[in-house]
Amino acid sequence: MKSYDYVIVGGGSAGSALGNRLSSDPHTSVLVLEAGRNDSILDPFIHMPAALPYPIGNRLYDWKYESEPEPHMGGRRVYHARGKVLGGSSSINGMIFQRGNPMDYERWAAEPGLERWDYAHCLPYFKRMETCLASVDAWRGGSGPLVLERGPATSPLFGAFFEAVQQAGYPLTDDVNGYRQEGFAKFDRNVHRGRRLSAARAYLHPVMHRKNLDVETLAMVTGLRMEGTRCTGVDYVRGGRLRRSVTAGEVILCGGAFNSPQLLQLAGIGDPEHLAPVGVETRVELPGVGANMQDHLEVYVQYAARQPVSIAPWLAHHHKPRIGAEWLFARRGVGASNHFEAGGFIRSNDDVEWPNLMFHFLPIAIRYDGSKPAESDYGIHGYQVHIGPMYADTRGWLRIRSTDPTEHPAIQFNYLSTETDRREWVEMVRAARTIMGQPAFAAFSGGEISPGPSVTTDEEILDWVARDAETALHPSCTAKMGTDDAAVVHPDTMRVHGTEGLRVVDASVFPFVTNGNIYAPVMMVAEKAADLIAGNTPLPPLTDVPWYRHGRGDPPYPPGDPRNEAWDTTKHLPSAASVSRGVEERGERS
Repeated sequence: MKSYDYVIVGGGSAGSALGNRLSSDPHTSVLVLEAGRNDSILDPFIHMPAALPYPIGNRLYDWKYESEPEPHMGGRRVYHARGKVLGGSSSINGMIFQRGNPMDYERWAAEPGLERWDYAHCLPYFKRMETCLASVDAWRGGSGPLVLERGPATSPLFGAFFEAVQQAGYPLTDDVNGYRQEGFAKFDRNVHRGRRLSAARAYLHPVMHRKNLDVETLAMVTGLRMEGTRCTGVDYVRGGRLRRSVTAGEVILCGGAFNSPQLLQLAGIGDPEHLAPVGVETRVELPGVGANMQDHLEVYVQYAARQPVSIAPWLAHHHKPRIGAEWLFARRGVGASNHFEAGGFIRSNDDVEWPNLMFHFLPIAIRYDGSKPAESDYGIHGYQVHIGPMYADTRGWLRIRSTDPTEHPAIQFNYLSTETDRREWVEMVRAARTIMGQPAFAAFSGGEISPGPSVTTDEEILDWVARDAETALHPSCTAKMGTDDAAVVHPDTMRVHGTEGLRVVDASVFPFVTNGNIYAPVMMVAEKAADLIAGNTPLPPLTDVPWYRHGRGDPPYPPGDPRNEAWDTTKHLPSAASVSRGVEERGERS
């Protein structure tokens, strides 16, 4: 039986970052166990950005989870893709890089014990992990392993979109990950030189040569080795057949919001009321394991295009050899982009302090899995926005069904179960229609395809969302950090409460889901956790870095920017007030 200082369970986003950082000490031995297969550089479905629909639903790349029947969505099950490959979901996601709003981390810090997880403490780790090619400043890093390219957004449809948001009364911003998130801009992406840059490619592959780092794929952990409340190692199956065990000074769960709480529950760490019915004896009573589940739901508001300006023709089979050749030999062309190149964040009404609605614009009408709507009178061309509220107050749960570690746990999110969530969805759809109905799109719009003109009332909108919405693939918060009775992980050590030698580092430790795609916050948590686990002095907080928040009289651009001289600070940024009542409000534009 081999022994390591650290055994990292999960070679996904957080596991890749920890594998790199913890093995940087040559005297520390690290083993990373990934249940999926290797992310071969020869596999175009992983590394070609435009090929992102192919892994979804494919058993070779995707663990293929499903929710329990959602009671407020007509009892239908919602499909959840999870990466089944080294790099985890960062190897199959949409490659959109969004930190969330600074106020997300202020909200975290207001929770018991999380004072050192505010924006000032998190920003140094966001900067350390990235190389932002668009700009390096007080908010953005320039020497990290995650190289970020900003979407070119050169299609005339993107131009119409940016003009339309301003016509609707919303501002542009320079960088949604910088001084001001509120507004619309080109997006940062985990795409470098025409290829997906997953966490595994950014963090693990460059250090695979280290003698103190072992990485095993096709290695599914089946259980934690426990002596009382101390975790001493793990049992796992290699290649589906070879049973192995390994001892560890520390075991770090990085399996994500589904697998980390599942392993805890299998080890008897959780709520006795949920463990006893499946025959698991409670070892450590922690009711928060599997509770507090949060996610983002999204829909596609789609339009037909009267002009041949979308990328739809490239989906034809006879174009695929050319796309593949251009990407393979030159890393350019249609295959070199994820096509989620722009979008933005707004507030649904003036009672909201920071943005709570998100938009992703796409110059084609297509679903995330690659399926297309029926052709309109104008043919195959179209465009769309992916939209959804970011802070739903709905809460779900995860529970193991049996003692079989290969059986997916039961998961339920309770989407649309609260009055606030339903109200924000109506505001969301109405705001999207206001933007997409502006004169800037007049030359292109062939009419709304989905949900279509028959969906107008609040009730019809909610019925459509219940029928049509998909997960945005951001499950989180199922083993939250904190020191209250519902907390699972200590925020200063990442240790599971009541245990020794056992930690969790992934999206499950979020106390609240962030505003935007969660890949960047997961990587930040992993970077900070690496210092906490290794005993390094944490990076000092950057307390002198401001950020924009509505209602404080802040200028639209960072302090010192000459463009602020033309700004009247007595007037706030354009608001989204009363969009749910169909009232169009105008404000000063930046």
